[in-house]
Formats: sequence, structure tokens, C-alpha cells
Amino acid sequence: MAITWDDFERVEIRVGTILRAEPFPEARKPAYKLWVDFGEAGERPSSAQLTVHYTAEELVGKQVVGVLNFPPKQIGPFVSECLVTGFADDSGAVILCVPDKPAPNGSRLF
Repeated sequence: MAITWDDFERVEIRVGTILRAEPFPEARKPAYKLWVDFGEAGERPSSAQLTVHYTAEELVGKQVVGVLNFPPKQIGPFVSECLVTGFADDSGAVILCVPDKPAPNGSRLF
């Protein structure tokens, strides 16, 4: 299904830096609780199923690409306010979508 440029512009895709990452034992599938700094768009919490390829410690300081204008999603006792993006590997585990060079937090994808 084709979308228009206007459709694409409505999706708020920005780069941010992970400030904190913690295990999320209450999640149904193994996940981390993340807090991501999106610059002028603020700090946003996110639940992300990244446990196969990443430790919580190595996620801190990593820049990621996130979608900021989905509605908040309640995941157990945690509210996720952005979607950290990634791609599935051959087994379905998530590999982060990241910029290949540092970008200012909050920069919008275009």
C-alpha cells in the first residue's frame, strides 16, 4: 500500500540517546525499560525487547531511532511513551536501528 508524503511527515521519527536501561522482569517477553533523551522532545520511557543482542550496560549512551507520536502504551506496571525501532534477525531477535554517525538528540528523520 502506497502512502503519501503527508502520511510520512505525520510520523515523528527522531534520534535520541539512551540514558538508562534496566531489566524489565514483569514484561511477558524479555525486555528492558529504557529512558531515552530526545532533546527538545524530552526524555521518553520505552520498553524494548533487545535482550538477545544487548546488555543493559551497553545500551546506555547508544543513539537510537524512535517514533514519538504513538499513544502511550501500558506494559505491565510501565508506560512506554515511544517506540525504539529495530530490525529482526533470522531468529526474530531485535537489532537496533541506529544512526551511523552521532546526530543531535531530537533530530528528525527526513
